[in-house]
Amino acid sequence: MDFFSTALQFLGRGGPFMYPIGFILVLGLAITIERWMFLTRAHRENQRMWNELQDLVNRGEFEKAGDMAAQSDSAVGKVLAMGLARAHGRDSRQDMESAMEESLLEVTPLLEKRTHYLATFANIATLLGLLGTIIGLIQGFSAVANVNPAEKANLLSASISIAMNTTAFGLMTAIPLLLLHTYLTTKTNALIDSLEMASVKFVNALSRRGG
Repeated sequence: MDFFSTALQFLGRGGPFMYPIGFILVLGLAITIERWMFLTRAHRENQRMWNELQDLVNRGEFEKAGDMAAQSDSAVGKVLAMGLARAHGRDSRQDMESAMEESLLEVTPLLEKRTHYLATFANIATLLGLLGTIIGLIQGFSAVANVNPAEKANLLSASISIAMNTTAFGLMTAIPLLLLHTYLTTKTNALIDSLEMASVKFVNALSRRGG
């Protein structure tokens, strides 16, 4: 209970800039949760689809594998469906690789979607914190300009303390958002690398089965 009351007091004493920083924090966390769920589900679906398609290709059931890939909503299904369509048309290995690379370029933005906002939000939160502190200091110095010198030091120190809360909250928002951005970027890159590896293995499997 003491923690929540202390947090509320901290937020209440920071001035109006605490609200946009808090909104950025909530929005950043919402994007993080959505992206994490999307990437986790995409990884699971890709792994399942890859195992099924690889098994079909190894058995030489290219038409069935093509239908399954074309009907799949997974990223690996969309990428490999292009290669299977080329293979069904008896195109060369280079044509299959080019088709998969083209499909991968279409899938990649969907995997990277909204993640870059977290780094932007972190920078905005830091800048809002600094701006709030500067404005708070300006107001503090203006307020004590005509005050009794004996009271000036106490009032000024109180104004500075309140103003610094905004910078502290901005940094408390920016640091986690930067860490979350790094985590999601790493997770996304690993997923893209797995798609590239799957496409290479798939073309090799098709080449071996096709003779």
